[in-house]
Amino acid sequence: MLSTGESPDSMQTIIVLTIGIVAGVLGGFFGLAGGIVIVPALVFVLSMPTQTAVGTSLAALLPPVGLLGAMEYYKHGNVNFVYAMLLAAGLMAGAYFGAILAVRMSEEMLRRAFAIFLALLAVRLFIR
Repeated sequence: MLSTGESPDSMQTIIVLTIGIVAGVLGGFFGLAGGIVIVPALVFVLSMPTQTAVGTSLAALLPPVGLLGAMEYYKHGNVNFVYAMLLAAGLMAGAYFGAILAVRMSEEMLRRAFAIFLALLAVRLFIR
């Protein structure tokens, strides 16, 4: 895991960008991203401290979403701006593709997919 001022290596860059893309797809697909996708992914995949994951997620959603919250996390050294920018790039592309998928699904199928996703996430969080 990087400190807030270090640059990621190639693999970390790919991982963070992938997290952003997945979060963007799920955000466009289910209307969620930060707290349900990005934060757990940064914590589980990159072993980022929870506070830094939350601050980085909020910074990725700027502007203007989360600006005041991200500023408070930044004051306490809990924002990784390199990761936030990579996540934002992935969110832009992923949200578009997630929305394309979601609008082509029936309401029932989308609702069931969302329920399965949340159940799997809940199990993962419970057993961690």
